[in-house]
Amino acid sequence: MPRRAPAAGPDRIEVPPALAAALRGYLDHLTVERGLARNTLLSYRRDLTGYVRFLAASGVADPAEVSEAQVAAYLGSLRAPQHGGRPLAASSAARALVAARGFHRYLVAEGITVADPSRDVHPPQPAKRLPKALGIDQVTVLLEAATTDDPRGLRDRALLEFLYATGARISEAVGLDVDDLDPEAGVVRLLGKGSKERIVPVGSYAAAALESYRVRGRPALAAAGRGSPAMFLNVRGGRLSRQSAWQVLRDAADRAGIRTPVSPHTLRHSFATHLLSGGADVRTVQELLGHASVTTTQIYTLITVDTLREVYATAHPRAR
Repeated sequence: MPRRAPAAGPDRIEVPPALAAALRGYLDHLTVERGLARNTLLSYRRDLTGYVRFLAASGVADPAEVSEAQVAAYLGSLRAPQHGGRPLAASSAARALVAARGFHRYLVAEGITVADPSRDVHPPQPAKRLPKALGIDQVTVLLEAATTDDPRGLRDRALLEFLYATGARISEAVGLDVDDLDPEAGVVRLLGKGSKERIVPVGSYAAAALESYRVRGRPALAAAGRGSPAMFLNVRGGRLSRQSAWQVLRDAADRAGIRTPVSPHTLRHSFATHLLSGGADVRTVQELLGHASVTTTQIYTLITVDTLREVYATAHPRAR
């Protein structure tokens, strides 16, 4: 069968019957067997229609003819269109490639093709976004905004001091039990991802806030419950939820007048950034954060480099 030459633009390409039939079969599979939502199906249809048109423009008439190089070329065409279109963002190109890979896996599973040419074509990695960290002054104002002398206020201050002092994930904080804290040694045992334990020091400010809460606040909250071992309790005496912990932080940020978006992870980012800015080495910060790989931690070093550039540009007489 003679192969078609690429037309002037992808929208004018006539898709060969074998490719069109394979696409229809896959979309039917997504609709009937996987029961995808309407909007998800429309997204798959749009992405895969563009994909089979690209294949047709490349001279492919049958799904079995698709090569790994053609799948890679399709991905490249999304990032650098040849017909005057706008390049897709990495996330959108990755979504389109995921649709194409699903299509090829279906074809292999149904016996329509023997091999999956998309298996070793990987989606583009989105640009790393720097974590947003609060300044030390902002953290101080935030923590002080959580201070009241009632049981809930003592709990809220202890929770926020704990998050900033240890860099704990919110799940680790709300999962904390009273026995996980060793006040005499000044450390806490955290249970992280994959049930990996780590021991983290607790600074003096957080230790004092935790002691005030444990002695004067927690007993009043615990009285309403059934003896939960959790460190941070809700008003019913049960373990504080992630959602309630988020709300504690939001309320404190509102009272502190902080207008930038703040989440529990913001305090974790701030913990790491301030340690590195203060001279801690990245391996130590990796251990404190519970990162499996130092590569994950190294993103925080980019923040401190930006700070160094700002100081350099301001202070050096020949920087500008």
